[in-house]
Amino acid sequence: MKLTKEQIGNGIWILAILLILFTPIGFHARVLVNKVLAAVISPSTVEEKEQETLADYHWSLVDMEGQSINLQSKKGDVILVNVWATWCPPCVAELPGFVELYSDYKDKVTFAFVANDEKDRVIAFLEKKEYQLPVYFQASATPDELESGSIPVTYIIDKEGKIVVNKTGAANWNSESTRNLLDGLLSE
Repeated sequence: MKLTKEQIGNGIWILAILLILFTPIGFHARVLVNKVLAAVISPSTVEEKEQETLADYHWSLVDMEGQSINLQSKKGDVILVNVWATWCPPCVAELPGFVELYSDYKDKVTFAFVANDEKDRVIAFLEKKEYQLPVYFQASATPDELESGSIPVTYIIDKEGKIVVNKTGAANWNSESTRNLLDGLLSE
C-alpha cells in the first residue's frame, strides 16, 4: 500500500500531537507557550466591592526544613500566596517572575509558595533551577477564601485581610503593575 502525501501529513500531525501531550518534550513546549502568555498578562485586582476578606488566617504550613508556620502569625502583613506544582506547565512558566519579585520584596511582603506536589520532586526542581523561594506544604485545610480547584492560583492579601488579587493561571508577577500594587499596599 502506497501512502499519499495527505496520509503522511496526517501521520506527522498525529505524531506531533502525541509528542506534545505525552512526552517531556511536550511539557517543555507547554511551559514555553505559557511563558509567552504570562509575559503579556499582568494580574489585575479584584473590584473593591467583590473583594473577599480572609476571615480565618489559621492555615498550618510546613517549610522545606520541616518547620511549622501558621498564616495567623502573618496577619496584618501584605501576603502573597501562590499554589503551584512542578508538574504544572503554567506554574513552572510563571516562577521566574516570582523569583525576581521575591528577590526585591522578600523583606517587605510575606510570600508563601505552597507546593501541591511531592517534597522530593519540589526539592529537586528548586535545586535544578537554583530558585530561592519560601516553599511550604499544607499541614491543615486551606481557608475557604483561598480554596481553588485549579493551579497555579495566586492571591495577594492586604494588611486588613482583603483579597485584592485572585488570579488563576500564569501571569507576569514581576510586572510594573504588580510592583505598583505591592508598593501601594505596603504604604497603607
